[in-house]
Amino acid sequence: MHGTIDLVQDSVQATAQQAARRHAYATPLDQFDPGDPALFRDDTFWPYFERLRQEEPVHYCRASMFGPYWSVTKYNDIMQVETSHALYSSAAAFGGITIRDAGVKFRRPMFIATDPPHHSAQRKTVAPMFSPNHMDGLSGVIRERTAQVLDSLPRNETFDWVDRVSIELTTQMLATLFDFPWEERRKLTHWSDVATMLPPTPEAELQRQTELQECGEYFGRLFQERLNAPPKGDLLSMMAHSEATRNLDPENFLGNIILLIVGGNDTTRNSMSGGVYALNQFPQQYDKLRANPALIDSMVPEIIRWQTPLAHMRRTATQDTELGGKQIKKGDKVVMWYVSGNRDAEVIERPDDFIIDRVRPNRHLSFGFGIHRCVGLRLAELQLKIVWEEILKRFDRIEVVGEPRRVYSSFVKGYETLPVRIAG
Repeated sequence: MHGTIDLVQDSVQATAQQAARRHAYATPLDQFDPGDPALFRDDTFWPYFERLRQEEPVHYCRASMFGPYWSVTKYNDIMQVETSHALYSSAAAFGGITIRDAGVKFRRPMFIATDPPHHSAQRKTVAPMFSPNHMDGLSGVIRERTAQVLDSLPRNETFDWVDRVSIELTTQMLATLFDFPWEERRKLTHWSDVATMLPPTPEAELQRQTELQECGEYFGRLFQERLNAPPKGDLLSMMAHSEATRNLDPENFLGNIILLIVGGNDTTRNSMSGGVYALNQFPQQYDKLRANPALIDSMVPEIIRWQTPLAHMRRTATQDTELGGKQIKKGDKVVMWYVSGNRDAEVIERPDDFIIDRVRPNRHLSFGFGIHRCVGLRLAELQLKIVWEEILKRFDRIEVVGEPRRVYSSFVKGYETLPVRIAG
């Protein structure tokens, strides 16, 4: 029965991909809006970026639900923008780091949405949490919790991998990093989802902001507790006892909390799900992994490249400039599509394939580059490594039994659900 359902689902998915490809190549380039979140929800954005890389690597969209913006789609052009922070600003005052402008009323500074020198001082406050020595100390806790979650999974029945494994493990990790009340840890997942959602109406946006303010008030109470206590090793205590972050105004404080929650949640969570999905899409790679578990070391960065859990980062031009033969004007929104750069065949061999033993698996853009490179990348890689080490000890195969439901977002490239089954 499962086989018949799978064949029907594969056929429906293939038909949708074929239709998307025809539409992408029939649509005039000046009508392209590759940032449409519906394309990401339906997983039909790939041919649009493929065509842009081939025909117009730096592309201007004049009208979209996010306003006009430039798309940068090739690896080396993205690197040029990423490393030119004086020319391309991350500042919240200009709109921030996503294709969706933060409304002037709700622009919250955070260290990823600042430029030097403020960026460096705030980043240094939390960086010790992600040092190699601290990662060594966390590895035992991560392994113990991973084993508990995997041992609790049902056999011979369908369940949602996203909720039972990906969300649970990343939420546990976030609660540990913040020393957050354990019994309320799912609030962290909820606030991460609220922070990155696209509200469909002005009323929904007001509700979203209300919930984020509740997040800020909750963390504000915890912050005051840490401020009045001796320094400890959690992120809130680090912020409370650092000159760079102890006196942040409420909006700046909330901005940095949201950044740490989203960064610690979405990247790892969606890569945990993406790895299971990728191995089912490329079963020969699954066989290769089971035959040689040592390949986990090179598979982890390949998962992160192939999944690209954050599809883009945005900058704003600080002056008139030129990129890829196009004239960028001061104030223009410039979107670096990591999800496209990670599929650039001029830099990455067979980029659409999932290959767990690549010679240079770390050559990807998923963590950004330069001064804004993800501060928690070592932790994300460690969590994925341990998850797969523990999976291979327990399960011969995790079978994906239906298409995932994907997030309606062109920023977070993730999964709402992923139905799987583990044979007993």
